[in-house]
Amino acid sequence: MPIFQVTPKELKPISETTFGAEGIMERNDIQRLLREQISVLDDRLMVVAEEFGDWLDSSRRIDLLCIDSEANLVVVELKRTEDGGHMELQALRYAAMISAMTFDQLVDTFARYRSKASPDIEGSKTAILEFLGWEDVYEDQFAQETRIVLAAADFSKELTTAVMWLIERGIDIRCVRMKPYRMGDGTVLLDVQQLIPLPEANDFQTQIGVKKQAERQSRTDRHELRLKFWEALLDHAKTKTDVHANRKPTQDGWIYGGIGRFGFNLGYTARQTDSQVELWIAMGSGQTVKNKAAFKALEAQKAAIESDFGAQLDWQELPQGEGCRIRYVIDGGYKSPQEQWPTIHANLADAMVRLEKAMRQRVAQLTA
Repeated sequence: MPIFQVTPKELKPISETTFGAEGIMERNDIQRLLREQISVLDDRLMVVAEEFGDWLDSSRRIDLLCIDSEANLVVVELKRTEDGGHMELQALRYAAMISAMTFDQLVDTFARYRSKASPDIEGSKTAILEFLGWEDVYEDQFAQETRIVLAAADFSKELTTAVMWLIERGIDIRCVRMKPYRMGDGTVLLDVQQLIPLPEANDFQTQIGVKKQAERQSRTDRHELRLKFWEALLDHAKTKTDVHANRKPTQDGWIYGGIGRFGFNLGYTARQTDSQVELWIAMGSGQTVKNKAAFKALEAQKAAIESDFGAQLDWQELPQGEGCRIRYVIDGGYKSPQEQWPTIHANLADAMVRLEKAMRQRVAQLTA
């Protein structure tokens, strides 16, 4: 299916091209760009290693090793070819080999990915915990599954048949097509679409044994409960502020909305027994110095900000992390009795309104 450019006179088809024709290389270009913006493939991934091969033959490497927001390991395999080659076989081997990885091994791997010369174990651990929304390490929730993402210019029938067969047998594997197009002015566009499983195929279920079934049911129950918590909160909050008016409830432990400046987001976090509103400062990879400077500039106005907010805030510079947080914690989370949810949601929405009022203008006035 071609892509069309909308002009005043016509729908103008944009020509398909290939990575090879555009001189786009697999490792130096595609892998590098996806490493820096992994959300193109899945917006709930965090890259923890590139060309990972600690437990593999010296000639074999996982293109990108990630974790997702549910603490599952994710193998990302990339090809610029039009048929995907035999990438599903490679990915299955890699997934099996890393499935026994422990949290400490993940932290060590991530630390060396961030800096081979001087790995920062504590800083890397903090960054992972922040991504997962964990206050501490929960080994029983880590790496319950190993997922696979295959990304290529296209996939052969043999490959897609194998992937569908694996999905039917309980393997979490998906195919993401990355098709390049060239516009008349030379601009190259990239159409990224998940081909398998299709949205209507997401309900594939398999018999995986009593233990795994119980674990999955527990996670499903948790997701559904948190989803209901978010639905009710967002319905109430949009009557008080439009910060999250366009956000939809998710299965994640947090929901963020913009405050009018890149790198600054107002967010809700819901845990089992408590919740919080926060200003999260994170301007992107490698911007630690700017994040800390912005945090310090706001902290210099702490008394005035807390006066406008109406309560003391928890100022977390997070020295070992890349981002910074200014938060206010309230009692009550998604596992609180549901009859308490209206009060929890009212407290959260009220705190968000006050935090936005205290922060929006001051964030806008920060020097770059």
